[in-house]
Amino acid sequence: MEQPVIINVGRQLGAGGRAVAQLLAEEFNARFFDKELLTLAAKESGFAPEFFEQNDEHKGFLRSLFHLHAPHVSDNSFYANNFSQEGLFKIQSDAIRKAASEGSCVFVGRCADYVLRDFPHVFNVFVTASMDFRIDHVVERHQCSREEARKMIEKGEADRASYYNYYTGKKWGASESYHLCVDASLLGIESTARFIAQFIRQCYPTR
Repeated sequence: MEQPVIINVGRQLGAGGRAVAQLLAEEFNARFFDKELLTLAAKESGFAPEFFEQNDEHKGFLRSLFHLHAPHVSDNSFYANNFSQEGLFKIQSDAIRKAASEGSCVFVGRCADYVLRDFPHVFNVFVTASMDFRIDHVVERHQCSREEARKMIEKGEADRASYYNYYTGKKWGASESYHLCVDASLLGIESTARFIAQFIRQCYPTR
């Protein structure tokens, strides 16, 4: 009988981690959570999705909260619900744990490796790539210049690192936080996903 498996994919911006994660979800017949997790957290909590989108792997967004004209948001509901960025993280973490308890899942980012550190059959992978590879991906996705892409990568990764480091007490991207770190620019997206899947099956033979 196959055991459920939980795969947490950390990734450098532009490295193709999301695409790798999608392929892994297909390979292991697992539910896939990237932005989908924000919708799930909003549904579970009753807060507007905009809160989670603004908070998504970004520390310190509450400074501009009162400039956010989102539906279902008011000053009264803000105070009545003791709203805070830490509160949003807890809600999102609860949604991650609930999904993981229901069967095989692949999570992209959102500190899922830390949130699920006590769950069985968890595999944590970090997808990296050369800067040129990442810039090419960002240029293609956003139709911007290479210099703009580089700045986007540097800013996005600084936000991810700050968010991850703050909530986990660990260092984002550090090899000791993951079971496997892999450079997607060497094999390409599809071959990288196949390599990771093979590695996971070696670790968990029931899969």
